[in-house]
Amino acid sequence: MSGNSENLRGSAPDKHPVALLLVDVINPLDFPEADQLRPHAIPAAKKLAELKGRARKAKVPVVYANDNFGRWRSDLNAVVERCREPGCKGSELVELLRPEKDDYFVLKPKHSAFFSTTLDTLLRYLGTQTLVIGGFAADICVLFTANDAYMRDLRVVIPSDGVASNQAADRDSALALMARVLKADTPRMADIDFASLATE
Repeated sequence: MSGNSENLRGSAPDKHPVALLLVDVINPLDFPEADQLRPHAIPAAKKLAELKGRARKAKVPVVYANDNFGRWRSDLNAVVERCREPGCKGSELVELLRPEKDDYFVLKPKHSAFFSTTLDTLLRYLGTQTLVIGGFAADICVLFTANDAYMRDLRVVIPSDGVASNQAADRDSALALMARVLKADTPRMADIDFASLATE
């Protein structure tokens, strides 16, 4: 009995007031506008890889929220392996931001990472109060996710150089909207300090 209890405790989510949410970063880029998004997405992914490394050092939970790309039987490994296939336009994104075994993952059917997923429940278990959101596209899935986070009384932080859209102007207008309407902080990645976020 004690052994089982120990195993259950070992699988409990990490507790931290801050979580890093990566939206649609494991992405095959096989949609019509992918050639427009990719030049903006790769630099953002490189920044997010560095931010993820800092998050892990700070013991901040990392959560992947990924589209199922219409494949309802997909799981995390299936999505990753699909993106690693030869010739896949999104393979560089996967190599930069490949999930690690102790990261969290939710599969989303629509734009928001909260819609019909377990994300809300997971964040409650984690004790999340501040959600740092990066990923693609800033004016679609990141925007919808940030909106739902705001409606759940979470503080929203969007690294301005950690999100991307098909056009830089679309990203910039989405960031301005999230700052104005959702009260989101939109700092550069280098200015994000997880220790400070945890105490604010």
